[in-house]
Amino acid sequence: MKILMVLTSHDTLGDTGRKTGFWLEELAAPYYTFLDAKAEIVLASPVGGQPPLDPKSNEPSFQTDLTRRFETDAVATALLANTVRLDSVSPADFDAVFYPGGHGPLWDLAEDPISIQLIESFIAAGKPAALVCHAPGVLRHVKKADGAPLVEGMRVAGFTNSEEEAVGLTHVVPFLVEDMLKANGGLYSKGPDWASYVVRDGLLITGQNPGSSSEAATVLTELLNNA
Repeated sequence: MKILMVLTSHDTLGDTGRKTGFWLEELAAPYYTFLDAKAEIVLASPVGGQPPLDPKSNEPSFQTDLTRRFETDAVATALLANTVRLDSVSPADFDAVFYPGGHGPLWDLAEDPISIQLIESFIAAGKPAALVCHAPGVLRHVKKADGAPLVEGMRVAGFTNSEEEAVGLTHVVPFLVEDMLKANGGLYSKGPDWASYVVRDGLLITGQNPGSSSEAATVLTELLNNA
C-alpha cells in the first residue's frame, strides 16, 4: 500500500498579515493511521521542501498525542522537511491520495492545475482520494470524464460555514468550502461542528474538520484493504 499525501505550499492568510498553511492534526493523525497499516507514505507539495505549518494548529489547545508524537518523530519530520514537488509524482506509483487541510489549500491547491489533474487521474484509474476539513475545497475545479464537476451528484462533506464563522475567517477565505461543494452539485451533509464526520461515496472520501482526520484515514485504509 503506497499513499501520497499532498500538502499546501501557501503561507499567507489573505490580507490579514497572519500566517497559514496546513493543519498539523490533519497530517499527523492520518500519517500514523497509514503507518500502522504498513503503508508507504510520500509527502508532496506544489513547491516541494518544507510546507508551511499553520502556527495556530500547534498551539497547546490544538495539540494532540499524535501531533506531539509527530513533532518528536525524526523520520516523520524529515519527510515533512523534504516533500517532493507535486509535478514530479505520478498517480501510477500510488494506491491512493490524501489531502490534509488547513486554510492554505484554498489559495494554492484549489487552483493548481497539477493538483486538479492528479485527482482526476486517481479517480479515472479507480484509485481513491480522501480530503479533510478545508481540503475538499481543492475539488473546486476537478472534473469527471464528461466535464461535469467531480462532486456533482456525490455525497460530500467539508468544513462548514458555521465552523468558518466560528474561527472568524468567513470574509478572509477566497471561498467557503460548504458553499462551493453545494454550488458544484455536491450532496453536502454535515455533523455537529467540530465532531468527526466523514462521508464516502465510491472512491471519494471527505471529512468535515480536523477531528475527522483519523476517521477519514481509517475509511481510506479499509477501502484499500478490501479492494
